[in-house]
Amino acid sequence: MRQYENDFDSEFFNRQHDDAAAETADASAPAEKKGKQYIFTKKSIAAVTALCIVVSCVFGAGSAMVATKAMQDGSTGRAIRQTSYAIPMNADLSAATGSKLSVQQIIDKTANAVVEINVQTITNNAFFGQYVRPGAGSGVIITADGYIMTNNHVTSNSSTVSVTLRDGTKYDAKVVGYDSQTDVAILKIDAKGLTPVVFGDSDTILVGDLAVAIGNPLGQLGGTATTGIISSLDRQINIEGKTMTLLQTDAAINPGNSGGGLFNQYGELVGLVVAKSQGLGVEGLGFAIPVNQIKNVASQLMTNGYVKGRPQIGIEMVNLTSAQDAIQYGVRNLGVYVSKVISDGAQKAGFKEGDMLYYIDDTKITQPTDLTDALQKHSVGDKVKITVVRGDQMVDLTVVLGEQQGAQ
Repeated sequence: MRQYENDFDSEFFNRQHDDAAAETADASAPAEKKGKQYIFTKKSIAAVTALCIVVSCVFGAGSAMVATKAMQDGSTGRAIRQTSYAIPMNADLSAATGSKLSVQQIIDKTANAVVEINVQTITNNAFFGQYVRPGAGSGVIITADGYIMTNNHVTSNSSTVSVTLRDGTKYDAKVVGYDSQTDVAILKIDAKGLTPVVFGDSDTILVGDLAVAIGNPLGQLGGTATTGIISSLDRQINIEGKTMTLLQTDAAINPGNSGGGLFNQYGELVGLVVAKSQGLGVEGLGFAIPVNQIKNVASQLMTNGYVKGRPQIGIEMVNLTSAQDAIQYGVRNLGVYVSKVISDGAQKAGFKEGDMLYYIDDTKITQPTDLTDALQKHSVGDKVKITVVRGDQMVDLTVVLGEQQGAQ
């Protein structure tokens, strides 16, 4: 709420009234009467009270209560400054959000289900060779026996993963499945009796609903809770060349929040935090994957380690985006580099390590998402033509699509 400290300063108001009264007296009273003390009459007090009521109607009921208290006990500055405080953590938010829980109650209900994730990632560099880079994110517990959901980009290419619970207990974690298409990964820790999240229905969310984000911002502040609202639904956001349909919130989101929970006014998980907008002057633009998009994905990753029915060629790829990348891999072009041939179907089709993907059917491939988007139009068992650049030649290959059993 905007502060109106000077608008309801009763001492200032009384001084103005005294000055006005004094001027009137100076003009009309005999000289010997000047300097006498003037006292408000019942009539003038009634007039002042009526004026305060009128002004308070202009600025709203909240300011009216402050003005009334100021006239009762004279503590105007203190009372008015209190109106600028944030909503107390145990406040009843039912009028604003339809919630029967306070923010504090929502946090108490959900915080034990959110974990810190730390990873060690092996990175290759043309100048420094292979080195280990630390990273961090967040996750949400989805079963009492230790299954945890996070973003695939949090754990992708990691050599080790560890999970820290809210009480500080640390576990080694295993990645049991991941899906780059939805940016979801499932971890498993050897623990029992954990507090899992309660899944909500993200299809019933409305703009203006309360949103509470809990995660590990900056990789150092585990258990941090921030509040806001659902700012928008079905936002089409391009993240690293991939278009995702996401929830938007103005709850504070920072690096390290990825994979954390976005909870509704009932303490139910409605989104998996995935990204924030950054840049000069950008504030309050955080995004989360709606849980209804990923419930089935999470279930399949737990059961199978992959999402059934997703077609794939059967190769591992690296996206070369700079001259340094091209030098490192010994090629002259930027684009999608075949780093490994992993399926029998791809081997039979004639793919070789070092090929640069050029076309799939009539679609040009400039980044991995071009291939992923094109494959979504096909089914397992379809035959597709892939054009690759091999040395100085273009080679057409025909591959029978297999079922994706992990990341492409």
